[in-house]
Amino acid sequence: MNIDKLLHIKSNTITPQKGKVLLAEPLMGDFYFGRSVVLLIEHEEDEGSFGLIMNKAIDKTFNELVLGFPAFDAPVYLGGPVQKDMLFYIHKLGDLIPNSLAIMKGLYWGGDIEAVQSLIETGMMDPSQIRFFLGYSGWETKQLTEELKRNSWLVADASVNALFRTKSHLMWRHFVRRMGTNYEKWLKLPEDYSLN
Repeated sequence: MNIDKLLHIKSNTITPQKGKVLLAEPLMGDFYFGRSVVLLIEHEEDEGSFGLIMNKAIDKTFNELVLGFPAFDAPVYLGGPVQKDMLFYIHKLGDLIPNSLAIMKGLYWGGDIEAVQSLIETGMMDPSQIRFFLGYSGWETKQLTEELKRNSWLVADASVNALFRTKSHLMWRHFVRRMGTNYEKWLKLPEDYSLN
């Protein structure tokens, strides 16, 4: 089987931009990015891009990592290899968290952490409305464009429901399946092709 033909089915036709997701090609063996789904938070051709890996939960909870907050049963995800000692978050709460930035309709980035703490304390927020990440994924100017030319990533549309409700271990397959029959062969490839 010709792996190049299998992976490089056709050029990606969706333009990368804020609110889209990047799907790693199936044989990318990188610890962070293998079979990852990366939500683009920002994409500027002349300034670079950054996003968060949506489908790699870590084995620490929010309260194990963040001291001084009330009990909050929220998982934490591996956002990427940059600033791995910092916590980032996206949420569905909009103006309830001042200084948040819209990513897409109904989904926001960051904002006032004291407001997050207050919403947790008053029970006005539950874990289904926010997602926490250690680190983020970043690309320098034109770096992502070059990786897209090499077919390292497939750009896909996303919805808030798909990002928050799809189980982590199924998310990559879910988004690839939505890309249509051209990518069905991706789903049949083992993660470690050397074992095939």
